[in-house]
Amino acid sequence: MAVSIDLTDPKTREALSAPPASPMPANMAEKPALIGLARDEMADALGEIGVPERQQKMRVSQLWHWLYVRGVSDFADMTNVGKDLRIKLDSHFTIARPEIVEERISEDGTRKWLFRFPPRGAGRPVEVETVYIPEEDRGTLCISSQVGCTLTCSFCHTGTQRLVRNLTAEEILAQLLIARDRLGDFPDRDTPAGGIVPAEGRKVTNIVMMGMGEPLYNFEAVKKALLIASDGDGLSLSKRRITLSTSGVVPEIYRTGEEIGVMLAISLHACNDELRDVLVPINKKYPLEKLIEACRAYPGLSNARRITFEYVMIKGVNDSMADARDLVKLLKGIPAKINLIPFNPWPGTDYECSDWEQIEAFADFVNAAGYASPIRTPRGRDILAACGQLKSESERMRKSERLKLETMMIAGHGAD
Repeated sequence: MAVSIDLTDPKTREALSAPPASPMPANMAEKPALIGLARDEMADALGEIGVPERQQKMRVSQLWHWLYVRGVSDFADMTNVGKDLRIKLDSHFTIARPEIVEERISEDGTRKWLFRFPPRGAGRPVEVETVYIPEEDRGTLCISSQVGCTLTCSFCHTGTQRLVRNLTAEEILAQLLIARDRLGDFPDRDTPAGGIVPAEGRKVTNIVMMGMGEPLYNFEAVKKALLIASDGDGLSLSKRRITLSTSGVVPEIYRTGEEIGVMLAISLHACNDELRDVLVPINKKYPLEKLIEACRAYPGLSNARRITFEYVMIKGVNDSMADARDLVKLLKGIPAKINLIPFNPWPGTDYECSDWEQIEAFADFVNAAGYASPIRTPRGRDILAACGQLKSESERMRKSERLKLETMMIAGHGAD
């Protein structure tokens, strides 16, 4: 039976074993965030509040350690930073976590969080979902990059929510930081500065950009967040344990290989343009020929660095043995793994999951052709946390609502 935890109840927060995230202050949106800044940007920000240039590199190293190794969310906890500077930092910047609206725990151990982020400019606060999937040899965190999505893939629940806005680098990283908070995955805060964070024993060992949104339509923020997540002096996740999934934004696939260097996953789902135009409409802009060409050119491809092709199994649509043969032919010569995903139903869909016997026959054929073809075990279905099921209630504000709110903000500027 799935468990739903209301984290707006203070007693519930206190009772949970992992320490709750610091509450988001009302003025969080008004203060610039330090989380999500590159080192040079953080140095510039410190310079703007009077930190001497000769101290900036040292101060950035201190802050980086506290934010990404110790996982603090309150400047007061930075004990090797002078009190006066801590007060100044607190008055000018925020490192507070966003609000956890809800935490749901599946009967299989999968966790799904609903996070609320503050408005950016004129708008309402927005909500996104993040999922943690524990397995015997790893713990994978599925991170969102947008609120909603523009791609309207016909089999995907997230695609039924219109795009509200892109997430910032801070908001992308916050999902990882809160997950580590909630799972007790930060080392003891008494760890000496420069101490090595063990690679083994972590609860979050892998992250995948497979949550809400198309990561490559928010390229700059995703790039910044993933480079910080893989920084060896901070969160220190290996780039081989970070996977970015795209529906096929071909120009940005080239940039991903050159500028980020993480593992690549392609949301494929069909082996011909006619069907893929229906299932994944971005195919009309970037057809299969261009997509496969970009995959072949991805840097560092080898049997140790394969591209993952995601293929959702939809009954009577893309699951025939002819489809299996076409899939093998399409990917010939590409070091690849093919993840077969049983379709996860959601309210209102007309699609059905392929019969299990057909999924196994499909997998056997692809395996015999030399491609690893695991069948992804459905996780978190009882809490709508499975692949393609993520969706929040945030919606884009109507123009009239936005103008009304802008007027209120201007009228209230400088008020107590």
